[in-house]
Amino acid sequence: MTVSSLQPLDAKQFDERCAQHLLQRAGFGGTPEQAQALAKLGLEKSVQYIVNYKNLPDPDAPALNDYDKDIIRPLTEEERGQAKKARQSKDEDVVDMFRKARQKRQRADRQQIAEMEGWWLRRMISTPRPLEEKLTLFWHGHFATGYRTIENSYHMYMQNMFLRENAMGNFKEDLVRGIIHDPAMIKYLNNHQNRKQAPNENLARELLELFTLGEGDGYTEDDIKEGARTLTGYAVNDDAFVMQTRQHDTGTKKIFGRSGKFDGNDFVDLIFTRASASTFVIEKLYRYFVNDLPHGKTVDSKPYIQALSKLFKQNNWDIKPIIESIFLSKHFYANANRNAIIKSPVQLIVQAARTLNPPQRKKMSQTLAIASDLMGQRLFAPPSVKGWDGGRTWINTSTLFMRQNTLLYLLTGQRPDSEAWEADGTRYDAMRLVQGHARTAKTTIKHLVSTILNVDEVEKDRMSSLEDFVKTQHNNINNETVTGLITLITAMPEYQLC
Repeated sequence: MTVSSLQPLDAKQFDERCAQHLLQRAGFGGTPEQAQALAKLGLEKSVQYIVNYKNLPDPDAPALNDYDKDIIRPLTEEERGQAKKARQSKDEDVVDMFRKARQKRQRADRQQIAEMEGWWLRRMISTPRPLEEKLTLFWHGHFATGYRTIENSYHMYMQNMFLRENAMGNFKEDLVRGIIHDPAMIKYLNNHQNRKQAPNENLARELLELFTLGEGDGYTEDDIKEGARTLTGYAVNDDAFVMQTRQHDTGTKKIFGRSGKFDGNDFVDLIFTRASASTFVIEKLYRYFVNDLPHGKTVDSKPYIQALSKLFKQNNWDIKPIIESIFLSKHFYANANRNAIIKSPVQLIVQAARTLNPPQRKKMSQTLAIASDLMGQRLFAPPSVKGWDGGRTWINTSTLFMRQNTLLYLLTGQRPDSEAWEADGTRYDAMRLVQGHARTAKTTIKHLVSTILNVDEVEKDRMSSLEDFVKTQHNNINNETVTGLITLITAMPEYQLC
């Protein structure tokens, strides 16, 4: 049965299975105990608890002084003078000194961005506010910028903080208006080179095509050209946005059939007069939170998306009512929308860490960050301004092998590039996951399949393989056997879905 409106789920139907589905989609999964607690709390209160995450304490609240902002800093006036004088006089020793200093700063900056990758993974794993991080990750892929182009780790960190602060804010006023003033975005799309004598169209194009309206929907090439003129002079000075007034085109522009002496803020206002402004990002949120399979294959999503889009416009582009409506809706909990999203590498790693309770290992976050990169998703480094394609592109023979090895590492400490006897020796307490359910092989397997995969059962041949494994362990339900079962279950195709 499909549901095509925003009709809420009957509160009586909100059980532990629904609660686990909510935990997976609104964050990165949860333990059986957490699912039980939400089921007991009820649908409405559970959704409010998750959505109003700013009411919860944040023991690891990030701050702008957490990292060094001056690694990649502009030269001082005195340094610029010295460098210029050395080049003019061909003083190779001084020129080489500046070159080596720059290379040293670049190495330090690469080290800092690597530390940031580990920090963000640790935060996603440990935060009591998982929806905050899930949304920050969504916006990171939507307003995509990459460190390899910007080469300034602090600007990437500033953008990450901006996206987190406004993750549940107003799409138009907070996120879109903010992103055209964001130093990382300005540098990434070369808008610091956008001058009235020679407009650069990159930011205007992506603002329309990838951030707000969708490719070719509701605008023309002339609108892009005129939009670029509104953004002339939008530049960066060190870590701050600056308006270079002498580089800004103050002339009359014609956009979407309207004429005026528009600037960047006017351009944003004009964008949100277009019909697709209320649908494009809603469709992306739907694929991220509800179902990323091709439309029409399993469920009729169009009427639901249309209802959300109407609500979005009625609420003047606020994100929160949309997220609340999704998590309350009967459509969200429909069987066709469960296990209908392929886990991104980050979702796979963080969900496993949050639900399976593996032991903390030395340099674990760095190892997991590398693993995520090898699986196709490196934090702070989307492949292009389009972000990650996601969906079925996450899975191929190479990434599937890496996914299984990453789970093996979490459970046993064995790194993908090492032998079993080289595991770090940290003991995994698997019996915690079957406490009270490890009476027989069948009850143990059924409980693990139910809690890890959030399904009642899997295909018979897979159940048989689990039972056969227990037989090889002489039917002993101990820590080693349960660890082996978890390893086998997390290698199943069902585990790639959430």
